[in-house]
Amino acid sequence: MSESQRKRRVGIVGYGHLGQYLVKRLQDDGFQHGLELAFVWNRDSRKLEGSVPAELRLEKLADFLACHPDIIVEVAHPCIAREYGVSFLKTADFMVGSPTALADSGTELELREAARKAGHTLYIPSGALWGGQDIQRLDDGGMLQALTVTMVKHPDSFRLGGHLGELLQGARKERVELYNGPVRQLCPLAPNNVNTMAAACMAASSLGFDGVKGCLIADPNLPDCHVVEVEATGPGGFSVNTRRKNPAASGAVTGAATFAAFWSSLLVCQGHGGRVYLC
Repeated sequence: MSESQRKRRVGIVGYGHLGQYLVKRLQDDGFQHGLELAFVWNRDSRKLEGSVPAELRLEKLADFLACHPDIIVEVAHPCIAREYGVSFLKTADFMVGSPTALADSGTELELREAARKAGHTLYIPSGALWGGQDIQRLDDGGMLQALTVTMVKHPDSFRLGGHLGELLQGARKERVELYNGPVRQLCPLAPNNVNTMAAACMAASSLGFDGVKGCLIADPNLPDCHVVEVEATGPGGFSVNTRRKNPAASGAVTGAATFAAFWSSLLVCQGHGGRVYLC
């Protein structure tokens, strides 16, 4: 088979709701898009039984090289990017489904450098971020002065640590602002809930995690959707405001439309050289 006909091999790290969705899409539709599963890994491998063929189950993530992946997609936890991201990028493209990992400046710098050296792409999926590439273009042109991302969810949709978890208890009866400030400080406290904000920080690289402002709100009157509002401002009174309402099951961390957005992002990942690429 020629290089142009060869399937692009995809490794999936994580088998929660999003991982299961991507695996099924690859099994059902991957062929027509030139994609095939290389492996599936999950911290609890028993979860793979009955749905993932034995030959595609990777027992130890450190053994990923034996599966010859072209791209590795992380949809598990930010610790994966910190622990394995550099190794992944030495041999494959890497899509970081938990970009809150990059709020750690050391991790971000290491992965950027690993991508540059190896010539592989560090992909940042847009997820629930609407207009991410427009933000990136505005930033690249030196026209982005400020960026604020506000996320509103039902209290049951949050997985929070530290004092935010305590504040969340007060949001059972009324709307509560849990956080308002730089995204960098928020990411370690809500690593599973603010990946959209982290993607915005990567899109607006001149502002980064310290310059992009994040506002996190718990609203008990929002049982079946997540709301993401983005405000970008520039010189001369320029501003853009977007509001995205994403249907979500009760208590779900990820909204329904975000699943399809991840699949669309994966289809874009055809290799863009040694750099960071918002997809």
